[in-house]
Amino acid sequence: MEKKVLILTSDTGGGHTSAARALEAGLTKVAEGVNFLVHTAHALEECSAVTRAAGNVYNFLLRSHQKYVKYYHRFINRYHPEQWVLIERYAKPYLERLFDKHCPNLIVSVHPMLQYPIARILHDLNLRGKIPFVTVVTDPCGNSWRAWSDAYVDLYIVAHERAKAELLEYGVEEHRIRVIGMPIHPKFQEVNNLDPGMLRKELGLDPEKFTVFVNAGWIGGGNIPRIYRSLVAADLDLQVVFLTGKNARLADEARTLARQARFPVKVLGFSNHMERLMRASDVMVSKLGGLTTFEALATRLPIIADAVTPPMPQEAGTGVLLEEHNAGLMLRRAEDIVPTLRQLLDTPSRLKAMREAAAALGVPDATQRIVNELSALVPASS
Repeated sequence: MEKKVLILTSDTGGGHTSAARALEAGLTKVAEGVNFLVHTAHALEECSAVTRAAGNVYNFLLRSHQKYVKYYHRFINRYHPEQWVLIERYAKPYLERLFDKHCPNLIVSVHPMLQYPIARILHDLNLRGKIPFVTVVTDPCGNSWRAWSDAYVDLYIVAHERAKAELLEYGVEEHRIRVIGMPIHPKFQEVNNLDPGMLRKELGLDPEKFTVFVNAGWIGGGNIPRIYRSLVAADLDLQVVFLTGKNARLADEARTLARQARFPVKVLGFSNHMERLMRASDVMVSKLGGLTTFEALATRLPIIADAVTPPMPQEAGTGVLLEEHNAGLMLRRAEDIVPTLRQLLDTPSRLKAMREAAAALGVPDATQRIVNELSALVPASS
């Protein structure tokens, strides 16, 4: 039996697409006589030049002016552009073509701007109740985008009770919400069977040396470049992997600085093997992306989180969660990276406690449990 699943996402940041890929990987592993044919569409980019431009503005702010993202967030939450007639003019024909082409038995959104247009198209086409519509919320701890909530979504899947509480506050009925965890690719769980020393050796690094993973994310921006500059100027007994994402200029600058460092530095661009980089590392320096955070927790990796600029509204709760459970530290000045790492080097017991806390906070089987929920929604006879 073959069932068709349509997942809608966007490359506004890297987390939404990571969630989509995790769900796709999880669905393809489902047995029990069901073969899932999954198509993932980048809806904001494919819909129109207007929606694509809105996504590009967000990514520009994320890379170069992170402190202004909060204003973008406030604008979206106050004015609800996803409901504007202009957006509907583009969204309706695009979604109709998508539904007609793929004939889905199930629709899943992993992006906050898609609930309203998808739900209305299903209603207008008389498909509501016939094709289940599920939203997987990729902001784990609340203070999120109000557009996640919609009366026509059949099921919400969230990572934490705090996200559930916010949806309830927005008027979503409790029976439509499941607290399961964040959808992370199964490879982040599987990599725990690999030896970190072997993975370091693959990177051309010392298999025994303390390894710091500095992660500038998919967009390659924010405060992470400043933190990296402070780090490479220090004299510490460690080695660094710096992931610059899709930012070629940052990669060039990072390689120039790496030649001046007193310890080994491996500079990489965008990678599809984040799980191996995380498993090879002792600690990760990163912004508080929801997916990135839970991927790190799945690999038992403590986090030094970028709080040089106050975290984006939808990510602030993640920092609180890490601090409460001792799975991470907040870095509020770029130059504090050096004493922070020196302290971890000098007190291995603290790092060990943080690693154990990260393992306890992670939900490694979340993707399989989410997939089970999705499978249960697909009509048996369709």
